Parts: sequence; C-alpha cells; structure tokens
Amino acid sequence: MSRPADALRRAATLNHDDALRQGSLLVFPNYGQLVMTGDLHGHRKNFDKLRRFCDLERFGARHVILHELIHEDVPSLTAKDESYELLIEAARWKCEFPDQIHFLQSNHELAQLLRNEISKNGRVVTQAFESAVLDAFGPEGSATMEAILDMIRSYALAGRTPNRVFIAHSLPSPRELPAFDASVLTREPTEDDLRDGGSGHALVWGRYHTPAALDALREILDADFFLCGHQPQDAGFEILHDCMIILASEHSHGTFLTLDLSKPVTLETLTRNIRPIGAIA
Repeated sequence: MSRPADALRRAATLNHDDALRQGSLLVFPNYGQLVMTGDLHGHRKNFDKLRRFCDLERFGARHVILHELIHEDVPSLTAKDESYELLIEAARWKCEFPDQIHFLQSNHELAQLLRNEISKNGRVVTQAFESAVLDAFGPEGSATMEAILDMIRSYALAGRTPNRVFIAHSLPSPRELPAFDASVLTREPTEDDLRDGGSGHALVWGRYHTPAALDALREILDADFFLCGHQPQDAGFEILHDCMIILASEHSHGTFLTLDLSKPVTLETLTRNIRPIGAIA
C-alpha cells in the first residue's frame, strides 16, 4: 500500500486532471448514476458502508461525490482527531477509481487549507487536526500535512448534471449573493476567490437561504435543484423551499442520495432517492 503522502498527492493530481472538470466545475455526462453524500466529518463506519453500496468495480458508470471529510466529533477535548485516516482512504479510493470519485471543496477543509480557525465543541479543530497529523506520522508528519493541503487545494467547487441539478457543499447566502460571481466556476479559483468575501468562499460557507435567494441562484446557475451539505441535519436531510436538498452523512441517521443522470428529475424523484446509510448491509 502506498505511503499516505504519495496517495494524497496522486489523488490531487487526478482531481486536477479529472476528465469531467471544466475550470472548477464538474460537468457530469447524460448517462449513469451519481451518488451524492453529505458531510462525513471522519465517520469511517458510514464511509465504509457507502463504499460497499457504491461497488465501483461492478458499476463503471457510477459517480460519487465526497466533501467535508475531516474534523470529526471527538469524545473529549484531549482526544485526537483521526479524521485524516478517512481523507487518506478517500484519496486511495480516488487513485483506484479516478474517473468515478470526485471531491468538492467544503468549509472545514477550506479553513484547514487557509489555516483559518474553526472552533467546535470548545476547541480549535483546525489546530487539533494538524497536531494529530504531525503526531501520527512522526518524521513524515510535515510532508503528510503538506500532502493533505495539496489534496484539499485540488478540489472542485461544484458540479452540474445534465438534468439541471447543481451540486455544491453549500450556496451563497442572501447577504453574499449581490457580490457572487459565477464565473469562478469557469476557472481555477484564486486565493482571493477562496478567502472571506470571495465567490468560492461563498459556495462553501453560505447559510440561511431564502426562497428569493434560491430563485435568484436558479437563474444565475441555470439549475432547477440544488444538492448540498454543510448545514447540520439531525434527521439526515432537509428539503428547503422545494428546490434545495441538504444531506448529512456523519451520524447514525446519516443519508445519501442517488441520481439517475439520464432522466428528468423532480423534487419527488429526488426525495424518493434519499437513502439511510444505516440500511446498507
């Protein structure tokens, strides 16, 4: 098995070279199936179940979206955040199935990349994550951490399906909408795009979406429906204003969604295909 840093760097290269990628947008074909996940936050049990469901060796036209893999909930302030293990496993999965595994930028991973502080349950998770990586890999700790940042830097910002579904970690909030520039999707994002106030930043941090804001985004992004994560969902998902579905995959009620890329979609067909991860054998 390859060294973690090697797998992460290889996966980063594959992300940049993804045949579906146009700028920072993944453009999916009009055949096959898309599996959309919510935030995973280091939940290895749910990740393993999703991998079994996807069975990519048998289903070559199945695509999988992964995002928000790091910064797990830990049982105490002194417990180590080992969510880097999930990120490394996801990188190896990308190396094994480079045309089927795809990553989207997320707020926690972007904060780790930019070394911005995020506090969660009483501790700064970005610092705790880096400390855990450095401790776990000893002499290779710094190289592994740099490879993790290379991996995060390689992520696309969003995806689009031929049946008018837009996929991102989140969407710009109503406050951010006037300054949002959708052309960020047509190119590789700059550092300014990814920092607070940038359009890439807005695609991973936005909350509090109103009907008017979503109507505007449907026109700006030329989409009918949105699939996202980011906002916690105790029940595993939420349907917002009849056009946005928010998924969560990081707990025992976690869900995922399957989407037939070849057929027109409605809110009914989308919601019918929201599945509990716990039901996977």
